[in-house]
Amino acid sequence: MKWVNHILIGSAITAVWKPELVPIAAIGSTAPDWLEWVSEAAGKPLKHRTTTHYLILWVIILIFGLNWDFNNIITAFGLGGLLHVLSDAMTIQGVPIGWWSDRRFHLFGGRLRTGRPGEYFVSFSIMLICFSIVILTSQSDNNKIFTPFFYNWMEFYNSGIVDGYEWRQNRWRWF
Repeated sequence: MKWVNHILIGSAITAVWKPELVPIAAIGSTAPDWLEWVSEAAGKPLKHRTTTHYLILWVIILIFGLNWDFNNIITAFGLGGLLHVLSDAMTIQGVPIGWWSDRRFHLFGGRLRTGRPGEYFVSFSIMLICFSIVILTSQSDNNKIFTPFFYNWMEFYNSGIVDGYEWRQNRWRWF
């Protein structure tokens, strides 16, 4: 998959969980690829979709983060990386489960091809579903949910947080 789709999927799913951690998840969602570059710069070149794409590695990072990371930074990074690997598992090449297996893991039969419309359809569908969940949950609660990427400028104006000028400048901005 292309990086833009990895970032969309990782960011959208993280926005449903904890919107303030979207940047960390976006970095994590590209980590399996840029870790290959870091390894190459360190003099240990890796083939694409090998060591950094082990499914078990990202599951372990996520479990570690869920159990011992109280700020959820490692968790968001691990979630982004796991979503990257799961997204790559939908492609024809697939991903390795771990170092002990030479077989590749595929989701949904591994039918997606990198850069083709199916890849974009999957990522935009996931993004729209997650965006809908965020919108529905933030409007249904009477509690004020912290959603830093979805501002309600009219509410800010009514509560006195912003003045009329700032409201007029930003009233059509949703992100």
